[in-house]
Amino acid sequence: MGLVQWLKGTFLCHLIICYGFLVSGLLVNLLQICTLPLWPINKQLARRINCKLGYSITSQSVALLEWWSGTEVTFYTDPENCQLYGKENAIVVLNHNFEIDFLCGWTFCDRFGVLGASKCLAKKELSYLPVIGWMWYFLEMVFIKRKWEEDERSFVQSLQNLRDYPKKFWFLLHCEGTRFTEEKHRISMEVAEKKGLPKLKHHLLPRTKGFWVAVQNLRGTVAAVYCCTLNFRNNETPTLLGVINGKKYHPDLYIRRIPLESVPEDEAECSVWLHKLYQEKDQFQEDYSQTGCFPGPVITPPRGPWALINWLGWTCLLLYPLCLLLVQLVNYGSILTILATVAFCSAVSVGVRWMIGQTEIKRSSSYGVPLNN
Repeated sequence: MGLVQWLKGTFLCHLIICYGFLVSGLLVNLLQICTLPLWPINKQLARRINCKLGYSITSQSVALLEWWSGTEVTFYTDPENCQLYGKENAIVVLNHNFEIDFLCGWTFCDRFGVLGASKCLAKKELSYLPVIGWMWYFLEMVFIKRKWEEDERSFVQSLQNLRDYPKKFWFLLHCEGTRFTEEKHRISMEVAEKKGLPKLKHHLLPRTKGFWVAVQNLRGTVAAVYCCTLNFRNNETPTLLGVINGKKYHPDLYIRRIPLESVPEDEAECSVWLHKLYQEKDQFQEDYSQTGCFPGPVITPPRGPWALINWLGWTCLLLYPLCLLLVQLVNYGSILTILATVAFCSAVSVGVRWMIGQTEIKRSSSYGVPLNN
């Protein structure tokens, strides 16, 4: 292990990363709150501003993955389709097998310039959390309570609100509803057997209701479905804590562009279509486990500098007053003040570690909660 790699795993580096993310996130949240008076006056301008502010937070996670840990996502896709990425609205269907699959999805968005305007389906509780949750609220994320009777109206309204969105956006959707585990897979395949559906080896059964509602309400706004299948070389088991420790992973992402016109409008036919799509995804995963690669050519979209510049900018901006404070503390602070500062930093670290722990697969939600199949 080299010196740089050792430093990346130290408590001090982790504390600086967490401090920068949390404080910059809260400052961005404050700026987002300041846009509230603008919404009734010029809604589209408020949306554009919030896209920029949102990018300032989410791109820090992309910089952490790409520049700090050195993880480089390899993209497999048709070069002709690649010309359309970032130039059209799309529904992005992702598999949900890994702790950092959301980071790989954000990297895909960032490479094609739609990270600030990317949307996702999230639990309602997250909208109350500072930094990420508040940012998502101002970015008009689609929040649900996982109770379809209560969610249907707000879900449809949130999707309808995106029809006049001023920037190109991608709606990221995990149709399985929760991360893959062996126990959830067993339960899911029991459901498949009862319904007479083909069993999947690498995925849970997709929840078709939410996908169909999303497609129906975004027709005429969204041009295509991007079917994305993610895996990691050498049977790697990536974690967010590993990324923060500077560990390099090797993700491969296979992207297929499917015109939205090919998705059936009838709910029952759409359900059959989505199940077939997941059977195809499952076969791609099985082939990957045998060959170590996905079909099709590899493309390498340029990695822009803005995520890194944003991250370094925030770090430098926030470290300066922190260093001044520490100098004052060491020179003039009492023992009690120094101990209180150490205790506060430790509490912040514990809090961030708790947040990281929520991304662990074992902490994901249980299988079988609606949105309905």
